[in-house]
Amino acid sequence: MTQDRKVRALVTGAAREGGIGAAIVRRLEAEGMTVETLDREPGCTYQADIATGELPPLDDIDVYVGNAGLTTMFGSAHGFSIDRWEKDLAVNLTGTFRVLQACLRGMRERGFGRIVVVSSTAGTQGLPGQVSYSTSKAGLLGMVKTVAAENVTTGVTANAVLPGMTASSGVLSMPPEIVDAWNESMPGGLVRPEDIAGAVAFFASPRTSRITGQILTVDGGDELNTRSVTSTMVRR
Repeated sequence: MTQDRKVRALVTGAAREGGIGAAIVRRLEAEGMTVETLDREPGCTYQADIATGELPPLDDIDVYVGNAGLTTMFGSAHGFSIDRWEKDLAVNLTGTFRVLQACLRGMRERGFGRIVVVSSTAGTQGLPGQVSYSTSKAGLLGMVKTVAAENVTTGVTANAVLPGMTASSGVLSMPPEIVDAWNESMPGGLVRPEDIAGAVAFFASPRTSRITGQILTVDGGDELNTRSVTSTMVRR
């Protein structure tokens, strides 16, 4: 990586204002990076469907943040539609890999690259009612570990950030009783998009050259929540 070349980043799934992608863009720009965006919705640098669409040339990208994904496929495993299953995996897993592959070649040639994939705590803990989403997010972790291992001597790192339930525009658009129930069930309340952006920026930094194949969970301590009747007394 030459000192006179400004780091170029690509963030997918960044069209929605108030979303995790938009927060990541703001944080990486604050870190001094030139940030390009890609989404199937208008308003980004590139408009494309990462699962099936034609991707733009991405050989000059130094930092790839794979944030795009579907969260809207619901149903129990015993009756889940195969069409829904395949759509979730096509976008969340295959689409993320397609963009990664398009960026990776240039990273390897330059001897510098940062790959940061936004997975989910659903990928490690499961999420009842969203079997395809959880499976696709778990698959991203295997992808990150493999890409990290294959590139450990090339100057390219690959890591994953696992958000817990986050107060993004998508989550906040759910019925108020659902949002309130999630918020009350989490010891520190809903995670902020800025919290996820901070974790992404850590992995994306040129200074984290020896950190690869790692998973960072950002859930406000929810994984530690025993939901005991004595929890309130202990925290006093």
